[in-house]
Amino acid sequence: MRFLMLNWRDPRNPLAGGAERVTLAYLRGLVERGHDVTWFANAFPGGASEELIDGIRVLREGSKFTAWLSARKWHSEQDPFDLVIDQHHGIPWYAPNWCPDKCVAYIHEVLGPIWDTFYPWPLNAIGRWQERLTLRQYREVPFWTASDYTRELLAEQGVESIVQIPYGVATRALVELPEKELDEPLRLVTVSRLAPNKQVDHAVAAVWCLREHHQLEATLEIVGQGQCETEIRQTVKQLGLEDYVTFRGGLNEADKDAALREAHFLLHTSVREGWGLNVVEANAMGTPAIVYPSPGLVESTRHRETGLVADEASPEGLAEMIAEVQSHEGAYQDWRQAAHGRARTFHWDEVLPVACDQLEFWAKGE
Repeated sequence: MRFLMLNWRDPRNPLAGGAERVTLAYLRGLVERGHDVTWFANAFPGGASEELIDGIRVLREGSKFTAWLSARKWHSEQDPFDLVIDQHHGIPWYAPNWCPDKCVAYIHEVLGPIWDTFYPWPLNAIGRWQERLTLRQYREVPFWTASDYTRELLAEQGVESIVQIPYGVATRALVELPEKELDEPLRLVTVSRLAPNKQVDHAVAAVWCLREHHQLEATLEIVGQGQCETEIRQTVKQLGLEDYVTFRGGLNEADKDAALREAHFLLHTSVREGWGLNVVEANAMGTPAIVYPSPGLVESTRHRETGLVADEASPEGLAEMIAEVQSHEGAYQDWRQAAHGRARTFHWDEVLPVACDQLEFWAKGE
């Protein structure tokens, strides 16, 4: 069968993130089942107009606001696809309006307040308005998502058919957990694109709070790159944390796993997530997460079972939670064990067959 994925970024895009990693895994799974798979994405500087990635034909043309027009023109010249997957990131591809093939919508999160982190008024208000309008227009299109919260928001907008499939991770859980005592200095890590909605500067401020208000020694490793790096470095300097915060940049999988394995906690301070893949990746390395009480993150982290959810979304709230657990070594070790065990259920070996079966089901029109 023939599948077409419409997604603004592809795996080689410098801004690719978790959405692209899971999308690649799903499409690679379809290729391994013998299907013909194409991924149409926005163009980016230095990116070839066409290339083959893991058996997937990747095409690039247009920008954030024009790529859907390029896809429409290109699609009109192709043989029919058995299934077209319209992936939403605030702005969809409007495929049901111009594509006669069967279409499903794939969404990680309803952006909502994320618009406010990227755009000033009135652009943020326009973004929120068009997103609500779009979801109402798509209400008869089958939707695919991973989180309970996103499913509930879609239902509130009148979407009639929603299939929930959990995310998977490529990180294999450690066979055995190495010993890791909860001693000072506390080793903290963030793994994220350095984008406005990720609020990595909050993790930096939390380290300052730990040191200044709780007299706890703590260090932070920041893994990732992005548009906010300069601002975050300025925050580190302003708070006098140059000796305690390290920027690791983008790491390969082995080095990222090592950073997660060596940390006491992963910190996640995002405004909203579809799920929080790096939480599960950290869990696979035997490292619990302490997260903001944000949609998505409260699903990937089970409070006081596999990690902690802060009482409030602030650096002070995050620091309070870290300080509280520092004196509970037994609970920490229990969370490590539970997080490690749960992470095993999210490996692609478990998740991918379910996802591919569902995509084939839609493609067959069943």
